Amino acid sequence: MDPTTLTLHTQFRVGPVDERIFGGFLEHMGRAVYEGVFEPGHPAADADGFRTDVLDALRGLGMTAMRYPGGNFASGYHWQDGIGPPDRRPTVRELAWQSIEPNRFGTEEYLRLCRAMGWTPMLTCNLGTGTPEEARNWVEYCNAPAGTRYADLRKSAGSPEPHGVKLWCLGNEMDGAWQLGHVPADHYAIRAQQSAKMMKDVDRSIELVACGSCGVGMKTYMEWDRVVLEHLGDLADYLSLHRYVGNRESDTADFLAVTNSIDRQIEEADAACRFVQARLRSRKRAFLCFDEWNVWYKNMEKDGHGQFAPHLIEEVYNVEDALVAAGFLNSFVRHADCVRIANIAQIVNVIAPVLTRGPDVLIQTIYFPFRMMSQRRRGVSLTPALDGPGYEGRTHGCVAFVDASAILDESADRLSVFVTNRSQSDRAPLTVRLEDRAIRALADGERLAGDDPKLANTFERPHRVQPRPVDGVRIADGAAMLELLPLSFTALSFNLA
Repeated sequence: MDPTTLTLHTQFRVGPVDERIFGGFLEHMGRAVYEGVFEPGHPAADADGFRTDVLDALRGLGMTAMRYPGGNFASGYHWQDGIGPPDRRPTVRELAWQSIEPNRFGTEEYLRLCRAMGWTPMLTCNLGTGTPEEARNWVEYCNAPAGTRYADLRKSAGSPEPHGVKLWCLGNEMDGAWQLGHVPADHYAIRAQQSAKMMKDVDRSIELVACGSCGVGMKTYMEWDRVVLEHLGDLADYLSLHRYVGNRESDTADFLAVTNSIDRQIEEADAACRFVQARLRSRKRAFLCFDEWNVWYKNMEKDGHGQFAPHLIEEVYNVEDALVAAGFLNSFVRHADCVRIANIAQIVNVIAPVLTRGPDVLIQTIYFPFRMMSQRRRGVSLTPALDGPGYEGRTHGCVAFVDASAILDESADRLSVFVTNRSQSDRAPLTVRLEDRAIRALADGERLAGDDPKLANTFERPHRVQPRPVDGVRIADGAAMLELLPLSFTALSFNLA
């Protein structure tokens, strides 16, 4: 393959990388909560019922904002069912995933888990079957000082001090006909505006995420976003967007080119935010919250058939899936000026980087690019200029073989570069050049690669796909040179002169 050059300059900045783009999503679906993070009686469970083996695995990801309790589940969830003594909480038939929900894990358990893991709480209100007043009451429960009705409920639950939850989602995927309580855009916008007004009246410091288009294939794509943003005005701090991708045609080259479409979706959503800001003549800009993203197409079992903790959408991830996950994260970094929050969906068992089976925990391939980038996330995103060969994807257009993003940490004089080689057969010679500063040495580096795009870890063979230290990096004349293996993702951190 012909060489590729990645050129960067410290003055060509996209914006500071918000650590919240390395967030996660925990929904009451399948075995994400029960038999996932929460399993009292399990040999690895702590006094709170949290599975310490699962939490140890998740700690390696360094996740930040953790969205909860859904997802589609949120549109039928009434938060008061999940507070108070666990043995007195109602068991209900959950309609989004047709499962039995005992409500043993609720607001207090979730916030206790967030504190234990250092996660930023991010709660999704029920704007499907719920009411604006119910959303307002949840903010009072979580954030108001004791002395009023819902704050005193929190105090009686053993939490006298406010929890201080700052991130709140105004419903979930309300543009989707599958959603409980789905309504047209103008109806949702009224409901969201009423909720937002009361929620911010309780706590003016909170930030609100409005439901945007939940997929690029929606008939109302972008028109929904315009209507919602115009109605909410300055009450909306963020606009949500969702994306799941897959390789149903078993076309690896086209699948790896999907980053074109991810970039375009982000840019179109940001354009909607800027358009409405200009139309309203507002000084406030709504930023983007990519609060559901992942690879999902192999396991489509979504009906729990009235069971407790059924096995739903437990996807097995392979090498090509990991490279696409890296592509999502590269795109978020490249759009650091507008993407402020992102949540991989989900974290355990349900389309997740971590799987459980009885006493065992399995680390899936998509875990590794997330960890490799999360560990190097501090700093400002630089605009990458790539000069090298490419190819034409079947549906996603022309892409370079090398996909890249970069983060400059000026406090440590360190440059981190993240690069994927999409070629299935050829090594990609790469030169990394920072035009106005010299690269002095490789501080650390690791790569994830596989000869077969379908190679995956299993409980029987859990270490088939693992990151390995990078070798063969040469530094000359202030630039770094290396060869990227076929079907590989590489994370490099360089010390600068």
